Amino acid sequence: MSNSTVLDNADRRDFLGKATAAVGAAGAAVACWPFVSSMNPSLDTLEKATTEVNISGIAPGQMETVSWGGKPVFVVHRTAEQVAAMKNSPGGKDPQPDADRAKQPEWLVVVGVCTHMGCIPARTEEGWLCPCHGSVYDNSGRIMHGPAPLNLAVPPVQFVSADKIIIGEA
Repeated sequence: MSNSTVLDNADRRDFLGKATAAVGAAGAAVACWPFVSSMNPSLDTLEKATTEVNISGIAPGQMETVSWGGKPVFVVHRTAEQVAAMKNSPGGKDPQPDADRAKQPEWLVVVGVCTHMGCIPARTEEGWLCPCHGSVYDNSGRIMHGPAPLNLAVPPVQFVSADKIIIGEA
């Protein structure tokens, strides 16, 4: 077999072309991995993805504010009177049944950010009042009147035990 026969072998050229393409594709994938990996959320963000709350110390009628994803979340232990009043109330501008907003009737968990301008509403006997523009929310976090267009948001909540909830997607 002469040198020119070895160099003109079509099968060998096809193999070398495919091998070169495979090595090039693997090299490109390895080179791109750090860039793709950098698009994942950072560890501190993942830590904020869920918030565990001990609710055993919240007495009926009281509220505790916790942080979830950098936002305030109101955890309210509603009294039997508040639950009954909210069950019979259809809501205001953005009607929604109370049963859709509270997984367990005595516990209401809402994001404490006004849906009008992003202010933090203050707790009142009837619910919440946004001090900036006067939006009023009831004890189910539903907008009753004022410029806010929507109810206070309800985050994902899991009741893990009688005294512990997890806010956020686990």
